[in-house]
Amino acid sequence: MAVMTATAPPEHVSFGTRVHRFADKWLLPIYVAGVTLYLILPVAVMILFSFNDPAGRSNLQWGEFSIAAWLDPLGRPGLPEAVRNSLVVAFVATIFATILGTLIALALVRYDFRGRGTTNILIFLPMSTPEIVLGASLLTTFIASVDLPFIPDGLVYPLSIVTIILAHIMFCISFVVVTVKARLQGFPRHLEEAAMDLGANEWTTFWKVTFPLILPGIAAAGLLAFSLSIDDYVITSFTAGQTQTFPLYIYGSQLRGIPVQVNVVGTIIFVVAVGFVLLTTLWQRRVAGQDYRASTAA
Repeated sequence: MAVMTATAPPEHVSFGTRVHRFADKWLLPIYVAGVTLYLILPVAVMILFSFNDPAGRSNLQWGEFSIAAWLDPLGRPGLPEAVRNSLVVAFVATIFATILGTLIALALVRYDFRGRGTTNILIFLPMSTPEIVLGASLLTTFIASVDLPFIPDGLVYPLSIVTIILAHIMFCISFVVVTVKARLQGFPRHLEEAAMDLGANEWTTFWKVTFPLILPGIAAAGLLAFSLSIDDYVITSFTAGQTQTFPLYIYGSQLRGIPVQVNVVGTIIFVVAVGFVLLTTLWQRRVAGQDYRASTAA
């Protein structure tokens, strides 16, 4: 005997409800994808045109696919010296800015001293001041300091690679301090206290406990300082003199046509920087997991 079952009528969904459900499910992913595409598009174009063989001197129009520039990435007059100067400035400025910025961050977070609030304000000044103002101020400082009696002759030539390094250290320190301070704010101090209770002195505690835990933050600060230094143009243009860095080379070459090798070098710098950022991120996650396990065990 067949049994007849009644089926409920389909639920009527209004148009406004459908729009709301669609927006709730897809609006944020679409927004994130659009912003990511907007940010990545110039980099993608740079990578694409690094494989270009332009018809003329300029690399602004697509000619045909070629890997000739990748086989000779520094094959342009002046480009090897510009890349070398940028790498030297970035490495030296990153090392000094990271060391000084880490020490300043430790002092600001760990100690209470006279002038601490003023120091915090001064640290943010290079970050909030327009680069053209910093460049003009540094230019005046370097030129005026040549005649000061307490500076040895030849130490700071009016404008040279030395002045570029000093300028980059100055504005990179602020970013290092802010990054390392963020790492120190949530630092588990009980691990240091436990190490000192077990007989370690302050120096041993720093190297065995404090430094390994804040090292991911220091590495992130160093990467940020390196990225800011190697692509800086405004401040460098004020303090370079006859020294040419990679950004200055690009600006000068646009008058006669940007070569394909510029895109190749830019692609290499981008890939290396992204690789280091990914490694640092994975490292920070691993250290965060170790911190969580250590705090749970304690």
